[in-house]
Amino acid sequence: MQTHDYYDFEAKYIDSTPGIVPAPLTPEQTAEIQRLAVEAFEAASCEGLVRADFFLTEDGQFVINEINTMPGFTPISMYPQMWEKSGVGYAELVDRLIQAALNRSTDLR
Repeated sequence: MQTHDYYDFEAKYIDSTPGIVPAPLTPEQTAEIQRLAVEAFEAASCEGLVRADFFLTEDGQFVINEINTMPGFTPISMYPQMWEKSGVGYAELVDRLIQAALNRSTDLR
């Protein structure tokens, strides 16, 4: 397997270089990034699923990079990999997303 300095096109689609999951964060950093991801989700009026990507600066601050409202869902995609590492397998993840969609209001915000 080839290593890459950046998660670029080749790393993502050709070499399928795995990301570091879970990220090596302290419990405090994990709580903060989860809070910020929820805040970004709500600020953008998202529904369903997103993958919120952040940078961690040298001084320990998180900076949002993007809100991916339709993240990849293949076995090599980061979204299902992250859930898998948190103990939620692919089938359970799909079931959770379907249940969330069925329970969501059809009214516009």
